[in-house]
Amino acid sequence: MGYHLDFGKVLQGEYLDLILQGIQTTMVLFVLSWIFGLVLAIILTVVRAVEFRPTQLLVAAFVEYHRNVPMLIQLFVWYFGFAVVLPDAVNEYLNDIGAEIGYAIVALALNKAAYMSEDFRSGMRSIHPAQMEAARSIGLTYLGAMRWVILPQAWRLALPALLGQTLILFKGTSLAAGIGVAELSYQARYIEEQSFRIFEAYGIATAIYMLISFAIMWLSAVLSDRFRLRVK
Repeated sequence: MGYHLDFGKVLQGEYLDLILQGIQTTMVLFVLSWIFGLVLAIILTVVRAVEFRPTQLLVAAFVEYHRNVPMLIQLFVWYFGFAVVLPDAVNEYLNDIGAEIGYAIVALALNKAAYMSEDFRSGMRSIHPAQMEAARSIGLTYLGAMRWVILPQAWRLALPALLGQTLILFKGTSLAAGIGVAELSYQARYIEEQSFRIFEAYGIATAIYMLISFAIMWLSAVLSDRFRLRVK
């Protein structure tokens, strides 16, 4: 007997609710990880730019770890490893409020912060050192010069790379299923196991991932066009 496609069976009732819940969880992971990752990336960039060897080495070690260890291992370290050093009462509380999504957000944010900080750093390298000296000469502090002179330029120069990291982060949220986060790919697997509609479950998940990825790519193109117009 041949396999007959029937998308209707997974696009109604409980299965449809699970898909919608998966999309919601995926977007929460994506948005919060991006925000926290971007903020931390800026902090790392500013700290590493300070001429103080110990902090430079510390930030460099952070970046190298997160860039060279697989993302799934980083998730396991937080979810399984970090729980070992916490008191039982704390673990029980975290588990009650959904520890897996919190650990996933932390792991994803730290990983993207490492990559984004290098993008910012590359942008800063394109800025002539005289601009920092000029900013300090008019009375700005180091942080003030970074805030008003250096980082705005670094942001624009790093924009293409940051947009690329944004797309990678969105697709990387699927790895959170490895620690039990009920995001889209997790729900697709559950639906497939319950309904035995393998192609339909993963086909719908694939279509949703592609649709959101194309939306991110479209937004990236719009931002890039506006940036080029501003430069002109």
